[in-house]
Amino acid sequence: MASSIRVRAIAKGETTEVQTLIQHPMDSGFIKNDKGEFIPAHFITELTFEHNGRPVFIADWGTAVSKDPYVKFAFKGGAKGDDLKVSWIDNKGGTDSATFKIQ
Repeated sequence: MASSIRVRAIAKGETTEVQTLIQHPMDSGFIKNDKGEFIPAHFITELTFEHNGRPVFIADWGTAVSKDPYVKFAFKGGAKGDDLKVSWIDNKGGTDSATFKIQ
């Protein structure tokens, strides 16, 4: 199975800029399908970014985040070739993680 995570991380001087797109339905549990039945809640609860094993960004999410979330942030440090690990956990126990090289 292909990863649900896509990342672009670019080191610029003292900071590293990270852009991430995650494929996930992010269903709130408050929307109905065509039959009028509620679609069960299914959303990411925790998103973590680690640079060389050190957490640089942690997000605790709920139902208010849209489908296929996009995250952009910057952190101090990081150099070309360093590892950036991204992982998430959802409310149904699903997980995904991937490691990317900083460009």
